[in-house]
Amino acid sequence: MKINNIEFKNIAFLAPMAGIADKAFRNLCSRFGAAYTVTEMVSSKGLVMGDKKSAMLLSLGEDEKIAGAQIFGDDPETMAAAAVKCLQFNPKIIDINMGCPAPKVASNGGGAALMKNPALAGEIVKAVSEAVNIPITAKIRKGWDENSVNAVETARMLEKNGASAIAIHGRTKKEMYSGRADLDIIRQVKAAIDIPVIGNGDVVDAQSAALMLEKTGCDAVMIGRGALGNPWVFQQINAYINDCVIVPPPSVEEKMTVMLSHIRKIIEYKGEYTAMREARHHAGYYTKGMRGSAAFRAEIGALETFEQLEEITVRIIKENM
Repeated sequence: MKINNIEFKNIAFLAPMAGIADKAFRNLCSRFGAAYTVTEMVSSKGLVMGDKKSAMLLSLGEDEKIAGAQIFGDDPETMAAAAVKCLQFNPKIIDINMGCPAPKVASNGGGAALMKNPALAGEIVKAVSEAVNIPITAKIRKGWDENSVNAVETARMLEKNGASAIAIHGRTKKEMYSGRADLDIIRQVKAAIDIPVIGNGDVVDAQSAALMLEKTGCDAVMIGRGALGNPWVFQQINAYINDCVIVPPPSVEEKMTVMLSHIRKIIEYKGEYTAMREARHHAGYYTKGMRGSAAFRAEIGALETFEQLEEITVRIIKENM
């Protein structure tokens, strides 16, 4: 698969997830085979106004070979200026968020709210593509709600105005993450445009990735929640799609080893205080389904130090031997 002149070795991409897909997590997923990563979404207004936190989110890791910077907003001029500022972090692609359903984003005209105004979405893509010399992509949804399913119209508008690829989540804004992703709308978008289409929604393992590719004809798949506590999913998808090989799930000991490595990286980037609060969320996913995980949940939810996490990890491994 190619986006303009950028060639991807595999078709499993990591979705941009606010509060989750930070530099530590993106690096980890890259090491396990994610062909493409995208930063957490960054406010175009914040970036243009010099907000340090916004800029920090754009810092890329050493293992991110092909990475995109994602921005959101509803003003074409501001979005273009923000895209220019992104260039100092050396992303290969600028991605525009047109799918975030979070009220704090959509209620201010950004994210999925742009699905209600394809013309404005097109103006934003045009302004950004004229401002920078790297590919512009956009992540959209099925529509705002079931009464306004307009992903095909929006995708055509974005292609017309300079988008080099479209990622589409097969749910409306109103659905958030409930129910099942609509694979048929992704198929319709793929059939309607000539640029690459990345399918997103309910891809959690090799089999669901293969189903997405088969049912939609999309060029790549994007994994979000399915990668939480499970960076192995990229390795498994690549092996299954490329070589028809089923990679077995990791052992409990391997999971715990990778989890500790992940949290160490967060500490390196953000300090132990912040990292251990974020570790509570990640550890819950890494230990999900393990014997004794329910009993450890209260301890995980009160993590304060890395040493505490190491001690819990030792007990979890013993419990699952």
